[in-house]
Amino acid sequence: VLLVESGGGLVQPGGSLRLSCAASGFTFSTHYMSWVRQAPGKGHEWVSDINSDGTITYYADSVKGRFTISRDTAKNTLYLQRNSLKHEETALYYCVRPVGTRVGRLGEYDYWGQGTQGAVSS
Repeated sequence: VLLVESGGGLVQPGGSLRLSCAASGFTFSTHYMSWVRQAPGKGHEWVSDINSDGTITYYADSVKGRFTISRDTAKNTLYLQRNSLKHEETALYYCVRPVGTRVGRLGEYDYWGQGTQGAVSS
């Protein structure tokens, strides 16, 4: 199993950026997927989940209405569109595969990507 994030970079407060995660080594279309982030000096924070066929999504209250998780099963790729970004959302963003289907909170994950840096600064 391999999860490879991309799309991170520096954006100004209020700006937007989309993260991508290329998945391989497993049947992508049968697994829930999630995004987790870690700000400097802090623990992991759950951001969003999506069910296996992309029809149901879940968001942390802190990002609801601004972030959108989606997936393209034909491309085996997970996305996170981040809008109206805030300075405090500077973090390393991880694409992760949940164990099972428990969603809506930080859970147990059996595979992690290497992370992509999302910096928000003017």
